[in-house]
Amino acid sequence: MSETTATPTGRQFTIRGGGAEAVVTELAAALRIYRRNGIDLAQPFGEHELPPSGSGILLAPWGNRIRDGRWELDGQTQQLDLTEVANGNAIHGLLRNTGYRLDASSESLICLSAEIFPQHGFPFRMTHTVTYALDAEGGLSVTQDLLNHSERKAPAALGAHPYLRLGEVPTEELLVTVQADTVLETDERLIPTGTSPVAGDTDLRAGRRVGDLRIDIGLTGLTLHDDGVHHHRLTAPDGRAVGLWADAGFGYAQVFVTEGYAGQPLAVAIEPMTAPANAFNSGDGLTWLAPHEHLIGRWGIESWL
Repeated sequence: MSETTATPTGRQFTIRGGGAEAVVTELAAALRIYRRNGIDLAQPFGEHELPPSGSGILLAPWGNRIRDGRWELDGQTQQLDLTEVANGNAIHGLLRNTGYRLDASSESLICLSAEIFPQHGFPFRMTHTVTYALDAEGGLSVTQDLLNHSERKAPAALGAHPYLRLGEVPTEELLVTVQADTVLETDERLIPTGTSPVAGDTDLRAGRRVGDLRIDIGLTGLTLHDDGVHHHRLTAPDGRAVGLWADAGFGYAQVFVTEGYAGQPLAVAIEPMTAPANAFNSGDGLTWLAPHEHLIGRWGIESWL
């Protein structure tokens, strides 16, 4: 592991292995660069940029959105900061603007952690620890560990916000494939209101051209493969591919195709989530951590080059 200092995302931690390189930022433990054999497999952003559109950030103790930033705990209303002002929601947890400390490192591995302290809307103390590792073939694995230090049960969920790409292949030409049977129906604020079978633009099982989609959808009913993980994929016209895998605990995936990623005509995020939007209110996928209990999830990026 090598290290440099940069602003505004703080220290830059670089790991290498198997012909691959990854750069992780101190701010939000964000994946700023991941490339294998010189080919970018995650959307990179500049050393002096904040993560565009949440690029590469990690999410805890919830991912996605909480409607109005409100939820109930033992009959008491909790009010979180509204961090998605346009829609009046609290979005993407409590660590997006937090610096992580370095716990351990080697040439091909880095372990970082950050604290969540009790605050209005979330009266619990937790530690979020993440380990990024490159294997001998250059595949990237990410392990997230959320520990409840409080003396009572606390709600918890994990997520991540990687944008995938395949080198210089235009993103619009890629096929996105997600083996999911169910889509979360949402209101105008992207808060789930129910579920339905996938259909049309929400049915990604056979692959859909990214350029034909403008979606921000939550999917579940994910196929769990024989290796015990979910596999989601972007495939180029020449057959090369990049994919995101996630363990069984990540039972939800958000697929976001946007024209709003700075400097890119089109970008696609495939976001692993252990619980969907508004889980603090619906309870769907939500884990209640006992005192000193951990919530652990693993995901990663794979490629066929």
